[in-house]
Amino acid sequence: MIARDELHRRIRTGLKRSPIVLLVGPRQCGKTTLARADTESRKRSAYFDLENPLDVAALDEPMTALESLTGLVVLDEVQRRPEIFPVLRVLADRRPVRTRFLILGSASPELLKQASETLAGRVEQIEMTGFDLSEIGPEKARRLWVRGSFPPAYLARTAEASKTWREDLIRTFLERDIPQMGLNLPAPTLRRFWTMVAHYHGQTWNASEIGRSLGVSDVTTRRYLDVLTGSYLLRQLSPWHENLKKRQVRAPKVYIRDSGLLHTLLGINSHREILSHPKCGASWEGFAVEEILRSARPREAHFWGVHAQAELDLLVMRRGKRLGFEFKYGDAPTLTRSMEIASADLKLDSLVVVYPGSRSYRLAKNVKVLPLNEARSSIAA
Repeated sequence: MIARDELHRRIRTGLKRSPIVLLVGPRQCGKTTLARADTESRKRSAYFDLENPLDVAALDEPMTALESLTGLVVLDEVQRRPEIFPVLRVLADRRPVRTRFLILGSASPELLKQASETLAGRVEQIEMTGFDLSEIGPEKARRLWVRGSFPPAYLARTAEASKTWREDLIRTFLERDIPQMGLNLPAPTLRRFWTMVAHYHGQTWNASEIGRSLGVSDVTTRRYLDVLTGSYLLRQLSPWHENLKKRQVRAPKVYIRDSGLLHTLLGINSHREILSHPKCGASWEGFAVEEILRSARPREAHFWGVHAQAELDLLVMRRGKRLGFEFKYGDAPTLTRSMEIASADLKLDSLVVVYPGSRSYRLAKNVKVLPLNEARSSIAA
């Protein structure tokens, strides 16, 4: 078992502040395991799994089933019974507060919309993903990069077992989860789209090119992209615009959020194959972007680019400061003209060049090169 102390702390803190905590994230990222551990540590708790027919039957009359319970009540896979949200609103408004609710959902745009509208002012949302470096340790970074962060993929006994599990997850997502989100398309078409997105990983999105390849409109490709984003499997990093007399990039940058799923979609099965693949640098960039954002949890995160001039991989607004990040898969990154332009034009408070090495050093007054784990720790401090 890998301890997930920070997530437990955030849940406990959230439940003290709000009567309801909504824990969202992709399927199989460990939400159920985390919630069961929380219920087992409490004297008064109840657990309902809305994929279990017995629990579903028990909640046929949700007010009757829930109103007498005290302590912590967990509702797992709540997206299957959205009609429970109005009941939770009534129960959350009781005074004194006798019950706290932890509700879990495989992320979807509709779930978040219903929760935010029905439970406004009563719910705190926590996003959960798979393992990160703070949980597994920097010495296991290569394994985490290759296999990805989903617990069953990372913990699999063999590389082949990890690959098989990831293939099964992709198949289940395409055949079962996506249709439940209202995107009724053949699984092979969606698999082709997702694979095309994988080849765009780390690049600015070109809806027209993708649309022509699939024989659909730009609007349709945008819908596909938003569904994957809403399920927490894809990240769209929006461009930052300054009031500059330069032709700035306007399209979002796209990433497959889990590096293991990216490698599966690209047909990559080992660390050696990653190193010889054209998407090696982009793969490591996406892996590092996720680690930095998980640590920082910023209100705003963007990338910045000027056509044919300069770019910045990640711009984070944190505590009133502008923090820039560049991600380089190399032995000894050096200062580039692009970094100098980005630092000056964006008025960065600091620029960190993140690389897979083990030594930290300075390139300029406000430009440092840091290993990924050090960069992660510095932004969390």
